[in-house]
Amino acid sequence: MKLRLNPDPLNLTLATITFVLFFLPGKHQYPYRPEKAIKNIVIVHGAFADGSGFEAIHQILTKKGYTVTIVQNSCTSLEEDVAATNIILNKQDGPTILVGHSWGGTVISQAGISPMVAGMVYIEGFLPEVGETTVQLASSEPPVPGSGALQPDESGWIYYPKAQYHSGFCGDLSKEQSDFMYDSQVPITLKCFTTPATVAAWKDKPTWGIVSTGDKSINPIILKNMYKRAGTTVTELDASHVVYISQPVKVAKVIESAAIGAASKAGTKD
Repeated sequence: MKLRLNPDPLNLTLATITFVLFFLPGKHQYPYRPEKAIKNIVIVHGAFADGSGFEAIHQILTKKGYTVTIVQNSCTSLEEDVAATNIILNKQDGPTILVGHSWGGTVISQAGISPMVAGMVYIEGFLPEVGETTVQLASSEPPVPGSGALQPDESGWIYYPKAQYHSGFCGDLSKEQSDFMYDSQVPITLKCFTTPATVAAWKDKPTWGIVSTGDKSINPIILKNMYKRAGTTVTELDASHVVYISQPVKVAKVIESAAIGAASKAGTKD
């Protein structure tokens, strides 16, 4: 049996239009394409707690097929923490969502210029402008009652004070868990907080942010002001400063939304 083509000009025109819309690259194609899915997540912890607090989020996202890597930064200087983050970013095999908690927000604002980074998620994170320091942002609004008084010791290291650690840092966790976190906290140098940012990657990359309305370590107003300036997509949660521990399912959902959203934005730029 021979295949006969319909020479009708109208049918040929419709076929041509269909081919163009579905197969040729251009801004009118589907906004999200599975082949451009973002499956790499890199997380940078903040001060006074290490990366192990992201274990539950790691479990949630890896079960969904994401590759999740936690940076164990030293909190010794902005330059060294950015370098530690870049080591992990350079090991990724494709586009990556970079996540930062608290001080980690300052770090990802620098490291986020990496071509591996497709989008960034700030969990109670700082978004400094070029020339701004973390301490400038942290003091831009009055402290929330109950927050810890952060003073450097004689060597320039800052520890979260024990008397306020539970109430001021992780009030929605058990006292037993808080006690362990205090004893295993990661101190941070004063140098970290006073070093001006030289890059503001959030100006060029899409951003998502979480504001914990019960945060006593960073005044939520400060977070809202920074997120507004950056045009960040914001989610508010009723939680403490360590929302990623107390509400991992909701935080993981924001990270996954960022992975889908950043892939969508990348798909419309081809």
